[in-house]
Amino acid sequence: MVTKESKQRGRPRSFDRATALEKAILAFWENGYEATSVADLTRVMGIGAPSLYSAFGDKQSLFEEVVREYGARYGSFTDRALEEEPTARAAVERILREAAVEYTDLAHPHGCLVVHAATNCTSREVEESLRARRNAWITAFESRIRADIAAGELPADTDAPALARHTGVIIQGMSQQARDGATRQELEAVADLAMAIWPRPARTDAPHHA
Repeated sequence: MVTKESKQRGRPRSFDRATALEKAILAFWENGYEATSVADLTRVMGIGAPSLYSAFGDKQSLFEEVVREYGARYGSFTDRALEEEPTARAAVERILREAAVEYTDLAHPHGCLVVHAATNCTSREVEESLRARRNAWITAFESRIRADIAAGELPADTDAPALARHTGVIIQGMSQQARDGATRQELEAVADLAMAIWPRPARTDAPHHA
């Protein structure tokens, strides 16, 4: 029998859920999944373990929600660029430049949560989930590159998988460099070099920006 008292225990109202979730995002972002304990989470979120489990489920369930919220709030610049820019080159250049800004923003931990959170992770499910998200970026890049090849924006012999993988390597490397103290300006210089290797447009009359 579900009593009024048990309902109240199951639906805690003594804290703001959105605020607690934001604090969990920052904790996982800074320390990764494995190194962030439930005790750490209850401390930074300002709630007890029963409230955490009631509102968010176990640690892994909370982390899954954290990753979704992170993607919507902090990592959405990648999807926006791919959707809004007319070419793969323009999209990737925008992504790299925005990554230089986001990954070094002093308002939150440096780098990318999706890149770093699985470091030394013993949870196969968490590790595989984050890997799938990173690989999805590569797939999206390759899709846009292939579309540009078909449209004549890139030479027909462009190695789409390699160019897409190169983009992923640069993004992940920029994330790690930001964690290691690289500045926005230093990462923007990396973005410039990364774009310099892109093939010239196949059309002889198409403008090319170095």
